[in-house]
Amino acid sequence: MTYEVKKFHDGQVVAKIIQNENLEVKIRGNSYEDLFAAASIKEAWDAANTMNKTAVSTLTIYCLIGQRSDRRFNKNESFDLKVIANFINSMRFDKVMILHPHSSISLALIDNSEEISNFEFVQKAYKDVGAPVLVSPDAGAYKTTHSIAEKLNADLVPSNKVRVDGEPIISIQGDVAGKDCLIVDDLADGGRTFKNLAKELKKQGAAKVFLSVTHGQFNYGFDELKESIDHIYCTNSYRDIEDDFVTQFKVV
Repeated sequence: MTYEVKKFHDGQVVAKIIQNENLEVKIRGNSYEDLFAAASIKEAWDAANTMNKTAVSTLTIYCLIGQRSDRRFNKNESFDLKVIANFINSMRFDKVMILHPHSSISLALIDNSEEISNFEFVQKAYKDVGAPVLVSPDAGAYKTTHSIAEKLNADLVPSNKVRVDGEPIISIQGDVAGKDCLIVDDLADGGRTFKNLAKELKKQGAAKVFLSVTHGQFNYGFDELKESIDHIYCTNSYRDIEDDFVTQFKVV
């Protein structure tokens, strides 16, 4: 199925179906504009398929906007992921594929949704580094990283951030002395958490520290990260990055 999307000067988008068959829409999904474009495409396709009951529609979202807002953080604040999920559900796609969502809440809120695994990207980073120790940065990432470690037959060292007398302390639960380490997680906003974890890993004797995240935002650049991280691996699900410090795996 082919379609075209035009954008007017005021930001409005209009979609037109060129060839009518099964619909596959693939978007970064990291902006509301992306979602509205997908909705326009789906509306045009629905209108063209009123008599075709066998055609199937699939939406692939590579970086779901609002995925970290998976609960109501404060009283009287909006539950943003729920708002976004309700909009996606209103499009009524037969299947919604989401690359490595931040939590299972996204899949629970979005109808007909399935996760696209991040395994192949971590595997590429793992091989490129040369079989490092995998490091999960917190308790939330441990289950996913443990599953990847089992598939790769790799060593895994959990870490966690705890507070001692009100001060945040990074706890490394394993021996990393003389070893290369690969921190694995879903998303990097600024990356300060990973910078501090890398510092602690090297303080405990790690030879080199690498970072593998699926969604690389890095909104504050790489200067601070280069102080403790040797190299970064990510997909281009959020944006394209031109920097020798970063290896990107293309999904868009």
